[in-house]
Amino acid sequence: MFKKIFVYLLIFLICNLLSAQDDQKNYSRFGVELQQYPTGFLVGARGEIGLKPHHGFDFRVGYNFVDHRDLGKHASEKGGGFGFTFGYRYYFHQQNTRFFLGIRSDLWFNKIDWEDGPSGSGTTKVVVLQPTAIGGYLFLIKEKWSITPTLAFGWEINVVENGEPVGQGPILLWGVNIEF
Repeated sequence: MFKKIFVYLLIFLICNLLSAQDDQKNYSRFGVELQQYPTGFLVGARGEIGLKPHHGFDFRVGYNFVDHRDLGKHASEKGGGFGFTFGYRYYFHQQNTRFFLGIRSDLWFNKIDWEDGPSGSGTTKVVVLQPTAIGGYLFLIKEKWSITPTLAFGWEINVVENGEPVGQGPILLWGVNIEF
C-alpha cells in the first residue's frame, strides 16, 4: 500500500513540474545541514535544485551520530554511520524562499555498539530508512546566501539488522541549513 501511494505521489509531482509555467530560472544551492534529534545528530553537505517556481529537490550526504542511551532495545546504544537523503520541497513563495513544506527520505548505514551491563554487549550493523515530513523558513541573505531553520517528523525503520535488534521508532528533528 505504501509503495503504491509513494509511486502515485512521485508521478503527480513529476507531471506537475513538467506542466508548470517556467517564469523562474533554474537554480541550485549548496551548503551544510545540521539536524539534531533526542538521541543523536546529523551533519552533512546538502544541495537543492529548483526547476520550476514553488518546487525544489534537495539532497544530502552526511553522517549520523547515534546515542540512544537506554531508549533503545539495550541499556546503551552508541554509534553512527554514513548515509544520504533525497527530498522534495514545496515553497509557498514563487521565488522558492520563505515558508516551505516537504517530504524526504534518508538511508543510513549505521554501526551500533550496544551494552546490557554484565549480561552482554555486541555490535549491530543496521540500515535505517527514515522517511520524514519537513517544514521550514528560508531566509534569503543578499540574494546568494540563505539560512533555513527546519523542523521534521517521521519514523526510523530498521530495514536490515545484522546482529541484535536496536532502537527504532518515531523521530522529531530540528535543524538549520546554511547555503550559498
